[in-house]
Amino acid sequence: MNLPEKVTICEVGLRDGLQNEKKILNTEEKLELANKLIDAGFKVIELGSFMNPKAVPQMADTDELFKKLGEVSGVEMRALIANIKGVERAAICGCRKVKINVSASRLHNLSNLNKTPEESVAGFEEIVTLANKHGISVSGSISMPFGSPWEGEISIESIKSIIKAYLDVGITEISLSDASGMAVPNQVYSICSNMQENYPQVKWWLHFHNTRGMGIANILATMLTGITNFDSSFCGLGGCPFVPGAAGNVCSEDVVHMMDEMGIKTDINIFKLLELAKKVQQLVEHEADSYLLRAGRSKDLLKE
Repeated sequence: MNLPEKVTICEVGLRDGLQNEKKILNTEEKLELANKLIDAGFKVIELGSFMNPKAVPQMADTDELFKKLGEVSGVEMRALIANIKGVERAAICGCRKVKINVSASRLHNLSNLNKTPEESVAGFEEIVTLANKHGISVSGSISMPFGSPWEGEISIESIKSIIKAYLDVGITEISLSDASGMAVPNQVYSICSNMQENYPQVKWWLHFHNTRGMGIANILATMLTGITNFDSSFCGLGGCPFVPGAAGNVCSEDVVHMMDEMGIKTDINIFKLLELAKKVQQLVEHEADSYLLRAGRSKDLLKE
């Protein structure tokens, strides 16, 4: 296998994980988790989102969290936004990186953002212009490029039309997000190879949900195409609330453990990450979807 020496993992648990939890953590609890993630070695963290607090009450304190945490040298902290209001909030609280999203699935985009994909794309330029004015970087995300519960297979042309819209406004960091959890490894390999070949100027991130247990297999398939940036969530928390049968994101500790066992560097301390995951499980008050919390590291089985 032609595998990379190192990968970068963005921890999305504070946003994509906690936004689906019934129990809403307070700002101090989130701040503690953020500091523990930084201590464990994460260099990219999705701290929250600037959505309507009425729609996503779990993320209502994202502004306060950015203010209290402040800038941390060497750590990129980003937030998800839906519109121009998100940029305005980011500028006020000191957030330096935002991510915008559009779905390749028309019905998903309507459910998630109350807009058609075309309407979402039309707002990109205004968002980027204001972000540039405030010195805020912008990345883009494409949901459901690997399939939709409503439309089924998504055409490569639909994906590329969104990529073009991002590139047209200067966005060259793009995430492919398997929000439906329908991706399978050979399909992931094919699409990611296509993206690498046709858009060498793009920094790609892959965001896999583990709805049907394919998350880690899909990460392996992606690595074989040369892409080395991945999102994951502590304890495997998360999942899109607008997708039938949605489960959580691929689990951070499981991903880091796989990389450790394969000799691929992440610069993340698995022991500190496991302690954090145990803390998260206590805070959300339910068992996590984490193989490593249940079974421990493979090396822990070996007797000296």
